[in-house]
Amino acid sequence: MSIALEAPTAVAASGRHDSTPAAVVMEVVRAREASYSRLLMAYVSSGLLFMLLPGTFLGVWNLLQISGRESVASVSPAWLQAHGHAQVFGWIGSFIFGIGFYSIPRLRGATRPAFGAAWACWVMWTLGVTARWAANVYGWQWRLLLPLSGTLELAAFLIFFSAVSQHRPDLAGKNGPEHSGKSQLDPWIWVVISASTGLMLVLIANLAACIYLAWRGAGPALPHGPDQRYLVLVTWGFLVPFVWGFSTKWMPVFLGLKAVRPRLLRAAVVVNFMGIVLALLGWGAGATVLFVAGAALAIAALRMFEASRQEPKTRGIHWSFPFFVRMAYGWLLAAALLGVGAALWDTSGGIWGASRHALTVGFVAIMVMCVGQRILPAFAGMRPLWSPRLMFIGLILLTVGCALRVSCEVIAYQGYADWAWTVLPDSALLELAGVTAFAVNILGTFILQPSHEQKLPLVVGINQIIS
Repeated sequence: MSIALEAPTAVAASGRHDSTPAAVVMEVVRAREASYSRLLMAYVSSGLLFMLLPGTFLGVWNLLQISGRESVASVSPAWLQAHGHAQVFGWIGSFIFGIGFYSIPRLRGATRPAFGAAWACWVMWTLGVTARWAANVYGWQWRLLLPLSGTLELAAFLIFFSAVSQHRPDLAGKNGPEHSGKSQLDPWIWVVISASTGLMLVLIANLAACIYLAWRGAGPALPHGPDQRYLVLVTWGFLVPFVWGFSTKWMPVFLGLKAVRPRLLRAAVVVNFMGIVLALLGWGAGATVLFVAGAALAIAALRMFEASRQEPKTRGIHWSFPFFVRMAYGWLLAAALLGVGAALWDTSGGIWGASRHALTVGFVAIMVMCVGQRILPAFAGMRPLWSPRLMFIGLILLTVGCALRVSCEVIAYQGYADWAWTVLPDSALLELAGVTAFAVNILGTFILQPSHEQKLPLVVGINQIIS
């Protein structure tokens, strides 16, 4: 970032005649930058907490119980759903909200950042996810906590949506010649919009399920059939499109890829949506085929496995970053293909579980760990990543653990070999070590690394500084 204070032109263009000294203006900008950084770090820190304790640790405990008794029925469905909710909403959801509040108003030139709304959203979202986890794990007052948690989460999303939707991109060239000629949204924006729509539908379905369980349920867990349809909406309707959207935004720069193919990307989103509709209608086999087609179209649209046109940007992070990003998209395709296999041959839930794990851990978690360690240090006050080596260690541990989990879950659950049950606990511990390394690296960056934000000059128009 740089600052060239175009005082006469900027002030004239904004219709203001202010004699604010440049030093005062810069202090206003720096104070705003610091506020953005604190907000982001709050969302990320709470997301890491959900990832480690209610999420991954509970997931490891569940898998140890399943492996010890060689039966998935040995673990309460409420505990399994508590683990998934903490990972998806507590970890990934908190990261998305934090990055969204940080970046979207900045990208669109906000003059009045909605800090109050952003902090209110953080409080409601964190309380909602915590209440849901407590209701599922402890069963205390669950008929009250379930609808309360669903209401808080949906209300937090609506605050987020209202805040970021107020900052519309300039499509008519009103904010300068650099914007002229643009008549439509960038591809990454409309993909993220589709993912946001998916998140809204997920939260509405979640609230409806919570109200139903509180009214007529025998316990705080969804029955198996509705839960499977709900998980399709969560994974393919929310998580996957979000990763596609931000990959469209960042990967051409980070990996040096050629320009995205917008038509193929649009086709991937449409085909993926059709698969979700079929799955919700109960036509699972047809849905899995469409998910394979959508994943393949997205990979082709992003040119993920094509040769780069320039060197990837790995300064400050580990040089293996491009390898792990591409491998994550390999996991996406593997997850979709396992879904087809599950529709054809699954007799125990093992292939379905392997497919879902390949998607959520192999694709989503690895992408979050790659991109998170690439962008979060810069967003949090222009800090350098604490340890590029620890980034590599975490990614290797998570990858090996995921590979063992996916392969041995199929072998063990399907009854192909008893030895696979003894490997599953090791896979869980490797994954726990991997995400712990990620959390330590991010928190170490926030706490131990100095912020260079105050040392950097800024380039902004005065009409974007003075409210």
